[in-house]
Amino acid sequence: MRVVMFLSAALSVFVTTSIVVILVSESWVFFQTVPIVEFLTGTVWTPVFTDARFGILPLLVATIEVATLALIIAIPLGTIMAVYLSEYAPNSVRETIKPALEMLEAVPTVVFGYFALLVMTPFLQNFIPGLNGINLLVPSIIIGIMILPYVVSVSEDAMRAVPNGLREGAYALGMARWQVAFRVVIPGAFSGITAAYILGMSRAVGETMVLAIAGGQNPNLTFDPREGAATITAYIVQMSLGDLPHGSLAYSTIFSTGLVLFLLTLSFNVAGFYLRKRFREVY
Repeated sequence: MRVVMFLSAALSVFVTTSIVVILVSESWVFFQTVPIVEFLTGTVWTPVFTDARFGILPLLVATIEVATLALIIAIPLGTIMAVYLSEYAPNSVRETIKPALEMLEAVPTVVFGYFALLVMTPFLQNFIPGLNGINLLVPSIIIGIMILPYVVSVSEDAMRAVPNGLREGAYALGMARWQVAFRVVIPGAFSGITAAYILGMSRAVGETMVLAIAGGQNPNLTFDPREGAATITAYIVQMSLGDLPHGSLAYSTIFSTGLVLFLLTLSFNVAGFYLRKRFREVY
């Protein structure tokens, strides 16, 4: 059993290492032709055009923009819901709402994508002037809803792990319930809540089908979420349909953009690890 458990633990390390090796080796071919400075600072991304340009900023800006908007929705709403489930809700309500919320994870992302395109976008066009049929705003809202189960579930578990003695001490000092929640419980569970936010951020950055369907596949450097633009994941889907010759420079862009996405997600997880280590409370 010790050998089986070791192999099980080593499998994830092996898979992750293999992914990194493939991304770096395939991207190395790309960066031998395209300077990395041009790749990171260029504002035009047209790898399949005759006059090919390889500036990843349009894809990177759209990816960060979508993830930021999704977190603006998911973090406040998810934190409030976690506080309610942890501090206010009776057990019967908690045991009903939490599984129902987690059922959102079972809905295919393709369904969310077409819901954003065919339902939410026409509805919001009645209230938001200049909202295009293909845009980044509506997919961001949908992704914010999609990552709610991650934020709520992990945050609520972290809050419930705070010892009741801290709550009772705060009540003994005359604090109201909301003061206990926001001044005692949330600071006491900060490391776990941070992990929930980082998990949601990574999920938002890596979302694919919602953006491929409702966000557009045109690399457009824009800071207006009412316009459509391609994110890194949407571009990878578009280029992975089998139309590019294997070994071509355009084909190598799949791995170079994938490497950027991997490093972006890795930076979020490293930041989350540092915050958890820095503010972790041991009870």
